[in-house]
Amino acid sequence: MRLTKRVVDAATSGGTAQGRGWARHVVWDDTLRGFGVRVYPSGRKVFVLSYRTQGRKRLATLGAYGVLTVEEARKRAGRLLHTVADGADPVGDRREEHRAPTLAAFAERYLDQHARLKKKPSSVAADVRLLRRHILPHLGQRKLHDLDRADIARLHHDLRATPVVANRALALLSKMCNLAEAWGLRRDGSNPVRHLDRYAERPKERYLTPAELARLGDALRAAETDEHPSALLAIRLLALTGARRNEILTLTWAAVDLDRSELVLADTKTGPKRLPLPTPARDLLAHAPRIHDNPYVCVGERDGGRFSGLQRPWDRIRHQAGLDDVRLHDLRHTHAATAVSAGLTLPLVGKLLGHTNAATTQRYAHLRDEPLRAAAERVGGEISAAMAGRADTDI
Repeated sequence: MRLTKRVVDAATSGGTAQGRGWARHVVWDDTLRGFGVRVYPSGRKVFVLSYRTQGRKRLATLGAYGVLTVEEARKRAGRLLHTVADGADPVGDRREEHRAPTLAAFAERYLDQHARLKKKPSSVAADVRLLRRHILPHLGQRKLHDLDRADIARLHHDLRATPVVANRALALLSKMCNLAEAWGLRRDGSNPVRHLDRYAERPKERYLTPAELARLGDALRAAETDEHPSALLAIRLLALTGARRNEILTLTWAAVDLDRSELVLADTKTGPKRLPLPTPARDLLAHAPRIHDNPYVCVGERDGGRFSGLQRPWDRIRHQAGLDDVRLHDLRHTHAATAVSAGLTLPLVGKLLGHTNAATTQRYAHLRDEPLRAAAERVGGEISAAMAGRADTDI
C-alpha cells in the first residue's frame, strides 16, 4: 500500500493504555522500502524511516504529519536513503552528537583526570580560575568536537586588555584539546589553538630601593602589636631569602637546617632545592616560636594548621609604608636585583632563586650595569678633580 494523505488520515494506532506504555503502530509504505508513519494512541502521527547500516537496524524520525505532507516526507526519506547508501548513519550520528561533551563537561574531566593528578594545587587553582572567569562563560556550551580556531581567536581577542590572562587561557585550551585528541574526543591533529599568536607580555619588574626597604622595615616593626606574628615572619623571610610565597607559607621545621644555614625544600615549583639562609634569616628562624604538634614555621589559628591569608596583612603593611604598588612577589624581585647589583653572576643568582630556565634570570641582566656606572662615576670624579687641580684626589 502506498502512503497517501487519505491512508495517513485514516490510520489509527490500535493501542491501549495498558501495560508498559502505549503500543506504537507503524503503517509502512510498499513503494519506498522502510518509509512509514508511526501512529500514537494520542492521534499524533510521525513519519519514520527504517534502515540498516553496519549490521544495525535504525529508525530515523523524519517529522510530524501536518508539519510535513506525505510527499515531503517521502522526498526526505529518499534523500536519507541516499546518504545511508554512501555509508552514513544519520541516527547514529545524531546520537553521537547528543552524547558529545560540551567544553564545560570536558573541563570537569580535565580537572579530575589530569590537573588534580599531575599538577600542583596552586596550578590547579589557576586553571579553575581561568575556566570559571574567562573560558567557560564564553565557550562552555560549545561541543568539544565543534570548538574551532575562530571561537578561540575571538576569546583571545576579547581578553587583549590583559595579555597575560589571554595567553594563559590559550595555553590551557591547547592542553585540553591535546588531551581530547589523546582520549578520542577530537580528531587527531585538530587542535584549534595551533597557529594563533600570543600577545607580547611585559613582565612587571618592581624593585624596592634601599629607602623603600627602610620604610618597609619601619612598617613591619610598627605592625608587631596588631598583625599576626606569622604574617610578619613570612614577609621578613620572603624579603631575606627571595623564596616564593608558598615555599615560605608551607615551610615546615623539618625543612629548616639551622646548623647548615639552609632550607631543604622537597617540593617547590621547580622541584626539590636547597635554599641558603643568610644570617638575618637564620636568626629569625632561631628565635621563632615552635608550637607543639604543629609542623609549620608560619602557624595558623587552627591547631596543626599553617598560616594563610597573607595578602590582607600585606596590604595594610605596604600601605603603611607607602608602597601600595608593591606586590609580595616583588620582594623576590628585589632579592634578585640586589644580588645582581652586588656583582653576583646571573647563573649564581638563578641557582639561588631556583630558576630552571636561564631566560628567567636574564631579565635582571641590565642591573649588572649599576656597579659599573658607580665605578665609572667614582673614577670620572677623581680624574675631574685632578684635572681641576684639587688635592683631594686619590689617583
